[in-house]
This record gives sequence, C-alpha cells and structure tokens, in this order.
Amino acid sequence: MSQHSLPILVVEDDPSLREAIGDTLELAGRPYVAVDGGEAALKALGEQAFSIVVSDVRMMPMDGIALLKEIRARLPHLPVVLMTAYAEVEKAVDAMRSGACDFLLKPFEPKALLAHINKYELVATEDSAGVIAIDPASRDLFNIAQRVAQTDATVLLTGESGVGKEVVARFIHRHSARHAGPFVAINCAAIPDSLLEATLFGYEKGAFTGAQQAQAGKFEQAQEGTLLLDEVTEMPMGLQAKLLRVLQEREVERVGGKKPVQLNIRIVATSNRDMAEAVAKGVFREDLFYRLNVFPVAIPALRQRPLDVVPIARHFVVEHGGRFARTGVQLSAAAELALIGHSWPGNVRELENVIQRALILSTGPVIEPEHLNLAPRLVEPAVTRGEPVMGTENAGKTENMKNLERDHILKALAEAGGSRKLTIERLGISERTLRYKLQQYREEGFFNG
Repeated sequence: MSQHSLPILVVEDDPSLREAIGDTLELAGRPYVAVDGGEAALKALGEQAFSIVVSDVRMMPMDGIALLKEIRARLPHLPVVLMTAYAEVEKAVDAMRSGACDFLLKPFEPKALLAHINKYELVATEDSAGVIAIDPASRDLFNIAQRVAQTDATVLLTGESGVGKEVVARFIHRHSARHAGPFVAINCAAIPDSLLEATLFGYEKGAFTGAQQAQAGKFEQAQEGTLLLDEVTEMPMGLQAKLLRVLQEREVERVGGKKPVQLNIRIVATSNRDMAEAVAKGVFREDLFYRLNVFPVAIPALRQRPLDVVPIARHFVVEHGGRFARTGVQLSAAAELALIGHSWPGNVRELENVIQRALILSTGPVIEPEHLNLAPRLVEPAVTRGEPVMGTENAGKTENMKNLERDHILKALAEAGGSRKLTIERLGISERTLRYKLQQYREEGFFNG
C-alpha cells in the first residue's frame, strides 16, 4: 500500500511569509500550493485535492474566517489551521468554534508548522486495487491489515454487513507472501447446507448421486494462496467440527475419498455477528472460534469513518460512471454534504447502491441531492469523531427538523433583505446549497422568491 501525500494549500497575502512557509515545506519534502488570498484558495480547492489548508486570518478582501466558513460549506472534511497574531487570539478561538482544527500563533518555528500539519492532515492511502483510506480509522485499519499480511496468521474480520470485509481480505492477500497464489472466496451463508461440505472439501467420483467426476474443493483450489471463509458463523454445527479438524491438521479429505490432501493455505474468516454471543448461544463452536480468532480485526462501520464517505462516493461515481457510459459526472457540493449527513446503516454497500442509482436518475453532468434520495440533515454537518449523525434512527424527528431548518434559512434570507450573498455569509453555507434549499422550498410552496 502506498501513501501518496496530497499537497498542502498555503493561503498568505504577505509575500515574504508565504515564501518562508514554502521554503519550510520544500525542505521537509512536502508538496504544496501557495496562494495570496481567499478567492485564489477557493479556486485551487475546486481544481484539486489537498491534505490540509494553512491560512492567515488577517487578509483582504476575504479574511481567514470567511474562507474557513466557505471551506466548511464546500469541503466539511478538510482540516484547516489558521495563522494569527497574539492580539487576535480571541478571533482565533471563534474560528475554532467555526470549524478550524487549530491555530498557530505568529511568529512560529518551522517545526511547529510541520507538527500541526502532521497532526491534522489527511493522508490519502490507496493501493493498486483502489482501496481508499482517508479517515484515520481506516488508515489504522489498513496499517494493521498490512502488518498481519506479512505473517501467515489466521485472520478473523468482523463488522457490520456491507463494511467491506472482503475488500480487506483481498488487501491482506495482495500484501502477503502468497500474493502470486490464488484468492478463493466462499460465502458460507449463500450455499445450501447439503452442498457446503462438498463445495469446501471437494468430492470423488461417485461419492453421491450426480458426482460424475472428481472435483477439488475450495481448500484445494486455494493451495499456495488464501481462502476466505465469508460469514463463517452461518456454517452448520456438524460441518464446523470437520472444519476444525482441517484447520488443526492442515489437510483435507474429499467427500468419498480416503487419501488426505496436505494444505498450504492462509485462512481469513469473516462474520457480521457477535461471535462471542454466537458461542454463548451454542450456534458456533468455541474451539473453532479460538482457532479462527488468532488475529482479530474489527472493521469500523462507515458512519465511524466519516472522512471516507465522499472519497469513496467519488470513486464509485468514476467506476460506475464508466460502466454506465456516464464519464465526467461529478457530485455537487450539496450532494456531498447530503452524503456526509447520512448515517449509512448499509455501510459501503449502501453507498455504492446510492451512487449507481444517482447515476441513473441524473441526466446532466452533476449529481444533486435529489438524485441521491436521502433524508436531508438539519444543519451543515461538522464531522466529529464518534458523534452520531442523523439517519434512520432519528426518522421520527426528521419532519420537525426539516421545518426548523426551513424556518431558519428563510428567516436569515428575510433578515438579509433577500440578499443571497448575505444569507450564505450569515449561515456559513455554500451558494449551491442555498440555491438547492430554496428550490426545494419553492416546490413545496413555502417560498415564492
């Protein structure tokens, strides 16, 4: 897995300080783009991705606080560090409340600047198969996966349905010494119990009615490679005992056969159930659980890694846009905000389905929130680790929250004398988001402007 460092965006209207910061980053081997103000920064942000924004507060005509609010509206996940003089500390504290992740007091040492960048920046982690890990929780996950891949230990991947357990399993295989060997997957929940044993272990000719010729099972097919036992907790108890023996002896005997086949494979198992609970209920063997649970890896739900939502969505737009002959389609800023505000009970699988549906529903080059068919969120989302986001669990409150949001926006518009520019400044949202909301209210009969 390679970690490609996204460039740093430096926003500073003082040429000498801008040059000094650039020199510091260059000496540290860090790519960067330096601009002289807020408008230039927004233009740069619209053209490419950055790992972090480092901006001065005192600038004209757009100061650092206004820039921060605009970034929060367009790119809620992007870290922003503000540089400020000691006399402006109170303003910097207000900026923290507006969404800045930290501030640097001028003058500051080069190492202080680098320390802040290293602490807060997004590091895009991607391997050749397109594994995307922007959120720190995802980066931790794939760092662990890469480390265990270097061993031959049996791995147990757990997590909710749709989190991407097979993606992690394939990642482990690709980064292991067995990468040149086969990766064989079997979904233990998708095959009837009567066929599962023969599918796993293989069978000899005449072993049962219809066995017209000998067939190697999944274990043999995975020789020198990796076998994924997907949803292993769905395996019937009788077969669990046979699986345990195979794992202990490292050999498999085909159904109807008498000669064991020695195995040289790596086992990765997955489950979307609480395995300790399954053991306690007597539906999964305790000894098999310990045999599989050599190196447990818990995969966080998508709502627990919010910084991944938009990058993964963009990846699906490109991937499925190519399949649907819809190349060049992009998500609008409002659509990305809607994606971040959803709780994703179906995880990455649900996100992929939403994007495929949106590509079908949208006719132009831009996917808007209405194409996503997601419940709207009350406010512009501030991504905070561990903070629950609104989703289906709050469905009962959705209508009331929609009303509060509508009243808040229309009141701000009225107080601004109908000026949309003043309204977006007061609300701290983007022009596109306001336009989308007003169109929605117009269609619902709440707005005639």
